[in-house]
Amino acid sequence: MRKRIAIIGSGFSGLSAAAYAAKEGHDVHVFEKNSIPGGRARQFKTDNGYTFDMGPSWYWMPDMINAFFNDFGYEATDFYKLVKLDPQFEMIFADGRLNIPSAYSDLKTLCEDIEPGAGEKLEAFMNAARYKYEVGMRQFVQKPCHSWWEFVTPQIAASAVKLDLLSNFRSYVKRYFKHPWLVALMEFPVIFLGASPKKIPALYSLMNYGGYVLGTWYPMGGFYELVLAMQRIAESEGASFHFNQPVEEICTNKGKVTGLIVKGEELAFDAVIASSDYHHTETLLDAPLRNYREDYWESRTFAPSSLIYYLGFNEPIPNLKHHTLFLEHDFDGHIDDIYTDKKWPGQPLFYACCPSKTDPSVAPTGHENLFLLMPLAPGLEDNVAMREKYFREMITRIEKATGVTNLVSKIDYKHSYCVNDFIGDYNAYKGNAYGLANTLAQTAVLKPAIRNKQLSNLFYAGQLTVPGPGVPPSLISGKIAATAVNNLKSFRFEKTF
Repeated sequence: MRKRIAIIGSGFSGLSAAAYAAKEGHDVHVFEKNSIPGGRARQFKTDNGYTFDMGPSWYWMPDMINAFFNDFGYEATDFYKLVKLDPQFEMIFADGRLNIPSAYSDLKTLCEDIEPGAGEKLEAFMNAARYKYEVGMRQFVQKPCHSWWEFVTPQIAASAVKLDLLSNFRSYVKRYFKHPWLVALMEFPVIFLGASPKKIPALYSLMNYGGYVLGTWYPMGGFYELVLAMQRIAESEGASFHFNQPVEEICTNKGKVTGLIVKGEELAFDAVIASSDYHHTETLLDAPLRNYREDYWESRTFAPSSLIYYLGFNEPIPNLKHHTLFLEHDFDGHIDDIYTDKKWPGQPLFYACCPSKTDPSVAPTGHENLFLLMPLAPGLEDNVAMREKYFREMITRIEKATGVTNLVSKIDYKHSYCVNDFIGDYNAYKGNAYGLANTLAQTAVLKPAIRNKQLSNLFYAGQLTVPGPGVPPSLISGKIAATAVNNLKSFRFEKTF
């Protein structure tokens, strides 16, 4: 039976939920506080010709992204052109630099050159990672995680040992590799999972397979092309989008959501999927109807926030790749500053994305588009002086790596984004950028629940619930929430907007 469904937020999980719910024939309405869809994956254009993706820039796990399109009878390439990057990225260390080749066979050769025997070790590592990827991404993350009983199946039980759920990522990687460059190569993807490699389950070696073996890609026009494609699919299925429409309150009666208050007007709905920040969503409810109290959120381990700079340069920057990791300082030192000491980093690592190396459309002819990102602890005091201090350090290190002097004089566009902006634009708890950490204590059923325990028709999606942070998990989260709504056995009424 047709239901009238509201979705709060149009990030990847909200777009996914909208598409899947509309596909079932429901009357779906998406409410977005900002002026365009995408959430953290928004895009903006400048008056002087630059196009900046605001958030995700690593197009990994292309098969999982394509699975969304397949569910609607499409391929991702029906909507945008994908380019496989070669090299995938560059890593800059204090004692040298490493280009990661696109071809897996070349990566094996590179590892062997760095550490004798590491080529075969890489093969063993990736064979195990592939198994984790197949089981983890195609089975584990598809579960709604209402109960541990969902995981009690013969196949999953047989996989338990191979999944290395109880091994930590640091010790697991060091079973295979000794050279610090190769250890860093394997460990760097987990920094955005929200904890030290010493606390992340070895299960997440699946990310290494999803990136290094399946490749690092780029959608021409920018990552926002994925957002626009998903919006087109949702709209083609019948979903309606309402921008500049912040939700002010979730209305309830007798154990059910009855509607939303948007700009002072009450709108009736049969069910709600909140893809907005989970903590913020709960503040739209009376306290007794919330799943979690404030002390619960205080006790959680969050993935990082970020200091981001969007920069335009009036000439090309040589010796810079599409993706570059600046790892000249101690990895654990920065990790401890984020997760243990929770302070601005003393010796930061950072990431630079220069999409104009691949895509001329994102910068004026002869210019360069550069995105800088430095992970940092959520909840830090954020001010212009602190942002500029780290901006100067990042620019200095880029100058050293590229051999270009006085880069600041070549900037013709500059904009920063940090903790306060994540809070203001996305109502992000403590300005987090990537949701909850994927520690063992915050995995599966131990994550915030996808359904409200007091209200039978309120569901949650996004990076603070299952399956977790990242683009492919967010697509899956929206699908899980939409499936839960589709499976509702009863609802109030049918009514058009």
